[in-house]
Amino acid sequence: MAAPMSWSMKKYCIYAFRYHIRCLRVVGAGRSVHLPNSRTYSAKAPRNILSLHDRGIFQNVYPSGSTPELVKRLSKPVTVYCGFDPTAESLHIGNLLAVVALLHCQRGGHNPIGLIGGATAMVGDPSGKTKDRNPMNVAEVEKNMESIAKSLQRIFDNHSQYMWKEDRELPPLQILNNADWYRDINVISFLATVGRRFRLGQMLSRQSVSARLKSSEGMSFTEFSYQILQSYDWLHLCRNHKCSIQIGGNDQLGNITSGFDLICAETEERVWGLTVPLITTAGGEKIGKTAGNALWLNPDQTSPFHFYQFFINRTDNEVEKYLKLFTFMSDDQISAAMKKHNNCLDKRHGQNLLAEQVTLLVHGEAGLEQAKRWTLAFYSGTTDSLTALSLEELQQLFKNVVTVPMLLDPGLTVREMCMKAQIFDREVDADRTINEGGLYINHCRTYTPDLVLLPRQHILTNDITLVRLGKKKHFIIRWLTP
Repeated sequence: MAAPMSWSMKKYCIYAFRYHIRCLRVVGAGRSVHLPNSRTYSAKAPRNILSLHDRGIFQNVYPSGSTPELVKRLSKPVTVYCGFDPTAESLHIGNLLAVVALLHCQRGGHNPIGLIGGATAMVGDPSGKTKDRNPMNVAEVEKNMESIAKSLQRIFDNHSQYMWKEDRELPPLQILNNADWYRDINVISFLATVGRRFRLGQMLSRQSVSARLKSSEGMSFTEFSYQILQSYDWLHLCRNHKCSIQIGGNDQLGNITSGFDLICAETEERVWGLTVPLITTAGGEKIGKTAGNALWLNPDQTSPFHFYQFFINRTDNEVEKYLKLFTFMSDDQISAAMKKHNNCLDKRHGQNLLAEQVTLLVHGEAGLEQAKRWTLAFYSGTTDSLTALSLEELQQLFKNVVTVPMLLDPGLTVREMCMKAQIFDREVDADRTINEGGLYINHCRTYTPDLVLLPRQHILTNDITLVRLGKKKHFIIRWLTP
């Protein structure tokens, strides 16, 4: 059985094609998004997607030694798929790089398939798990499938609208559900045909299996059989959709290998697997729902603001890497951006550009505009930025905020407002804290307990007052009309 090729070890395999790759890397004439209805940076798309290994997007190609043949095959449109099991309601940042890889394939004129595992989610992928997944019911899986399908389509639509600059049309995204073909399969027939192609020794040698068998938790037959089902998915797509390439994370290489072996045993087709790196924190920890630090792609689970802030908070050492992985800027555009960034690190030009590009891709112009408004409201310290937000937005922005409806009596003071809102238990505590500068009204520190609340200064035009006690405790006063 062929072993995977590491790009870091086998770059020589494409040196013969270097000139061809370089000729395809044409710099786009885009510009950064700062306001709605503007276009983003974008490079023209090479059909040979293997050139993306220079950006770190593709790390391994399987089988090894087949790169020249694959480069030749990529000179014409091929069909490429990536699978997503609906084990959660939303995809997360750990899935995003695979989605970006699919988009690069689409940009190169290849046909993308997003496969949602409506069937395999009921089984559970053991990759990266230390114990069996919790069983899921059909209603939960179907709800998650619908949400993920909408998220995938939204990202592809955003890319087409904001980041595709060429005149030719992009091949449409196909979103498929593997439950559609497992629904009518007889288990005895499946085991007698497909199951016969799998050797127990090879299945036991997969890292995802061997690691679990050595643990105290062990592994159920259900999860052990997952690699058979993922392999059959690729075989089905190969037969029915002429799919010759599968994309997956590095942790999926074992499943990709099993699918490759099954297709070779069942057909005469030539197929390849491409893996993308796992996204990790600066400390090397995997980012995802299993690790408990997932950054979700659905706005109702991670707001565009918090998504935007994730990229704003990347370190200077991470910026160039993330620009190459998650944006469609050309290499020259990234080099120019990094030069500008390095000339004045305090301005964080690279982080701002990165956050704009990725938020626009995932959440569109409306999401990017919201993220910027929330950022101003949270960090700028101006009353105008608070006025631009609705009550609902303020409640989402400030976590665990307490909202208090209140009638505005004539001559109401800061102390009286605080006591009515139950910010303090005793007036003496209110006076001491306010006098010491521990209370903020609409981002402004207040020192006078007897100060009468004034329209526009303390009561914003959206009939809201934001009160902060200390560093993190927030209250929203929602003023009612008598």
